[in-house]
Amino acid sequence: MRAREPDQSGHVERDGVRLHYEVFGSGPLTVFLLPTWSIIHSRFWKAQVHFLARHYRVLTYDGRGNGQSDRPAEPQAYRVQEFVADALAVMDATGTERAVMVGLSMGALRALHLAADHPERVLAAVFIGAAVNLAPDLPQRQHYPFDTPLDTTEGWAKFNAHAWRQDFRGFLEFFFGQACTEPHSTKVIEDCVGWGLDGDPDTLIASWLGGGGPQPELLELCARVRCPTLVLHGSQDAIRPHANGVELARATGGQLVTLDGSGHLPQSRDPVRVNLLLHEFLRPAASFPPVWTRAASRPRRALFVSSPIGLGHAQRDAAIARELRRLVPDLEIDWLAQDPVTRVLNAEGERVHPASAALASESRHIELEAAAHDLHVFQALRRMDEIFVANFMVFHEVVREQPYDLWIGDEAWEVDHFLHENPELKTAPYVWLSDFVGYLPMPDGGQPEAALTADYNAEMIEHLARHPRVRDRSLFVGQPDDIVPERFGPGLPMIRDWTEAHFAFPGYVAGFDPAALPARDELRAAFGFAPGEPVCVVTVGGSGVGEALLRRVVAAFDEARRLVPGLRMVVVAGPRIDPATLPIRDGLEVLAYVHNLYRLLAACDLAVVQGGLTTTMELVACGRPFLYFPLGHHFEQQFHVPHRLNRYGAGHRMDFTTATPSVIAGAIASTIGRPATSRPVETTGAARAAAMIAELL
Repeated sequence: MRAREPDQSGHVERDGVRLHYEVFGSGPLTVFLLPTWSIIHSRFWKAQVHFLARHYRVLTYDGRGNGQSDRPAEPQAYRVQEFVADALAVMDATGTERAVMVGLSMGALRALHLAADHPERVLAAVFIGAAVNLAPDLPQRQHYPFDTPLDTTEGWAKFNAHAWRQDFRGFLEFFFGQACTEPHSTKVIEDCVGWGLDGDPDTLIASWLGGGGPQPELLELCARVRCPTLVLHGSQDAIRPHANGVELARATGGQLVTLDGSGHLPQSRDPVRVNLLLHEFLRPAASFPPVWTRAASRPRRALFVSSPIGLGHAQRDAAIARELRRLVPDLEIDWLAQDPVTRVLNAEGERVHPASAALASESRHIELEAAAHDLHVFQALRRMDEIFVANFMVFHEVVREQPYDLWIGDEAWEVDHFLHENPELKTAPYVWLSDFVGYLPMPDGGQPEAALTADYNAEMIEHLARHPRVRDRSLFVGQPDDIVPERFGPGLPMIRDWTEAHFAFPGYVAGFDPAALPARDELRAAFGFAPGEPVCVVTVGGSGVGEALLRRVVAAFDEARRLVPGLRMVVVAGPRIDPATLPIRDGLEVLAYVHNLYRLLAACDLAVVQGGLTTTMELVACGRPFLYFPLGHHFEQQFHVPHRLNRYGAGHRMDFTTATPSVIAGAIASTIGRPATSRPVETTGAARAAAMIAELL
């Protein structure tokens, strides 16, 4: 899923070539993100679009040769002059009189031509990793003949037309491996290779023959640029030498920003810094707030970022917030959150920051990634990268504009990752909460997935080792025994050993105290359950991922009721599944969102649930029997949660792939009303977590 869909899209035809464009946002200033070499299409700007479109009108288009634009076969169709004319045609088609040009690599060369030859259309120009030959090429980039068969395909010998036709994927993997010299760049490389495979070797050969040759009169071209210019170039760029950027800035009179340690694709690998540099360059002269309040006169404020993937985080976070206010009565708490978490927060009377409306939907992304009762959550999180960038930029603007005394992130992956990537942006004490540590590979993913999870784990370990002061507190929601006895990956530490060294353990945070609930008979009466009536509650949490399980259990109802006479089944669709889409009949009712679901769970005789931690632990705390169905390929539900439930001696694990309606009916009949023998769940976790957090205020 994209972080932001275009507000307008279409095609413009120029000299028989159709060009696909997209427009995002609105405003008096248009930022034109130009295409680069035809090896990839305009999605390479995905980490910039959401942020820029909240401030400017943003225009992109797929360059000829890739994406949804046409792919002419003749090399002359890819001359730089054709791309310049294409850009002007897209501007005309979208009613764009003038724009700020932003170009990456070969796109920077086209931005240079536009600025020099069409100054009336260009307000300013930004050149990133510019492919302008103003300095000697990199010594390690040995040049081989492009159109002559070679007796080797090692290294840069892959940059050869015959090699492309023989092993196009192999070339793409090599090239983008060179473009991303930074460690832990697997996702960027994977994206670029995928985009490259949208094209074909013959088109790419034509594009190189037509547009990749000599660049005469570059200095003369630079001298004609009169608009403001910004040059961004990575010091470790292995595609275009950093010296190119130095000379381009000098020749255009622009400002050079060296991205020390960055490679050729900083807009993807260092998106936060690139976004901030672009915004600083683009926005008008500094404006000043009408009021400034002395620090001593400000109320104490905390910003709580709660993960929107399900409702469990919201329940425990609200409980921690209540305890924090008891310890710090004058504390004001703002929440940066989105649906379905905001439903819990609104019901609890919490204050949701208005900037939350700008967040890209993580829940919707997860729902789109799911198939039946299967969610490869590790890969889903990887594919959420542009959403994470977008939402971190929202977070950053909130904390830049409003001083906070404390930041709290409950599995706020984007905040944690990009603060470690940009530690200079930290301006307040920061607390991280999580109920699991460590990505684990699914067995059917084989060695490739094991290598990926290990790489992500290694990056997290390196982040904390290099920047130990980014997190002022790391809280594991549970006890050390709840941590899986696994290793982060080959050559990496055991997860428990590392977690015990880097986290504090407040215990589990249930979000409620079972002892404070009304007597069970009172709860049952409040929900309209008759004395002795067997009640089975079916719920799948706050996301829309569990619809397949709901339907499978509903299909088991008739047989289950035959086995359990008088059975009443209450299906809770949750906030993101339309209850009207589920069947109802005598003895079976469907509810939408139920606030404080734990009260309903405490009143039932059996629950059938997904494998998420919060709902299963609410059932453990309430002492109710339950069947749980971990989502397929969901490493947390397949490994972390069952390990914890086994420690408590709770729940009966089921396999969705083999659990037919008849099997489910039999399991309901054999489990309903069975006395729970699980260990008790601690009830002081929220207070202990709050006490650990309050020390920072």
